[in-house]
Amino acid sequence: MTPTLSAALLGQETLAKRVLMVLGGSLLIALAARVSVPMIPVPMTLQTLAILVVGLSYGARMGAATLLAYLAEGAMGLPVFAGGHAGIAYMFGPTGGFLLGFVLMAWLAGLASDRGLTRGFVGACLTALAVSALLYLPGLAWPAAVMGKTVPELLSGWMLPFLVGDAVKAVLAALIVTGGWAALRARKG
Repeated sequence: MTPTLSAALLGQETLAKRVLMVLGGSLLIALAARVSVPMIPVPMTLQTLAILVVGLSYGARMGAATLLAYLAEGAMGLPVFAGGHAGIAYMFGPTGGFLLGFVLMAWLAGLASDRGLTRGFVGACLTALAVSALLYLPGLAWPAAVMGKTVPELLSGWMLPFLVGDAVKAVLAALIVTGGWAALRARKG
């Protein structure tokens, strides 16, 4: 049994397949970062939804490689970040901890996938929720260290407004990936 959805769909990963997966995954994340969904109190992008889908589908190594490529694209000046932002200066700005945490997010989601924990909805959903919550560690540590933000400031402005959206995106990612597994089983059955 293949542990990841991408391996089940694509078979043996050749170098060419890996390169295409990384480029396709980073493009998906860049496009998702540009989508703004109106929510109260703040709008959300679909960036972390795409990161979760990539990690859960690709596995740890390919998920992390995809996010490293995504960050490299942004560092080179391609407008891949939320709002069309790009560049090293943006990466070291207030949201730098989240950007760096994206690599860990994809790797951890992929690690659970590599271990076969995300084939069912419950496992995929719990993984996506836990990984989404863990993203707040580097995401909040960065502005605390770089900008001197206090815990109340971090909670009220950097975390609490996004929790509902992050939970929704985690559930959607689990539905997408487990739906992919179900479609694959139906096609083979």
